[in-house]
Amino acid sequence: MGRAFEYRKATKLKRWGHMAKTFTKLGKQIAIAVKAGGPEPENNPTLRAIIANCKRENMPKDNIARAIKNACGKDTSDYKEVTYEGYGPHGVAVFVDTLTDNTTRTVADVRSIFNKFSGNLGTTGSLSYLFDHKAVFTFKKKEGLDMDEMILDLIDYGVEDEFDEDEENNEITIYGAPTSFGEIQKHLEAEGFEVTGAEFTYIPNDLKDVTPEERETIDKMVEKLEEFDDVQTVYTNMKPEIPADAE
Repeated sequence: MGRAFEYRKATKLKRWGHMAKTFTKLGKQIAIAVKAGGPEPENNPTLRAIIANCKRENMPKDNIARAIKNACGKDTSDYKEVTYEGYGPHGVAVFVDTLTDNTTRTVADVRSIFNKFSGNLGTTGSLSYLFDHKAVFTFKKKEGLDMDEMILDLIDYGVEDEFDEDEENNEITIYGAPTSFGEIQKHLEAEGFEVTGAEFTYIPNDLKDVTPEERETIDKMVEKLEEFDDVQTVYTNMKPEIPADAE
């Protein structure tokens, strides 16, 4: 298995929180994508990628269609993607990805949670050395696919020579440079692969061990951050607790 597979598997269900919150966050992403590239998925690669994520999160087709329709009349020009970073309790590094139309409100909300849990909100880039910023694509594996040959082909598009394979769902996950997101997506689609997920993520390169009690406190902090509508995803470098049945 790839270096990030267990981390992603352990945190997958925690990333978005409850279903209603998930759909709200995805709806906001759809609004931004529609405003930037139009409401037609076939002409808007960013929107196609978000729709793939919606399907992966079991967002109903009607909800997706409604979000696209509503986005056509929304003013999303003031939305900004802002990442906040700092140390949470017990020295665990925390990255908070947000999508906001009011940075003053958002930074105040995020700082209040860091303070509540005796953490410290740092400056942008101060903890970047603890995480690798990646473009991540998940797609259905074709029958008879030679992964070594495929990876060699994808390297030219900024993809790493490491991948994760989910045999249960017959899916492959690849990692690449964030700046190559568009090129990777275009190439996968041109080769006829069914992309089931496409996103940017932060993968910790220095996992921190914590006790069960410390984990409980950090999880509470993450949950509080995810309650804010502006917060898209929260990442930590806490070593994940892998369930026994997932090993």
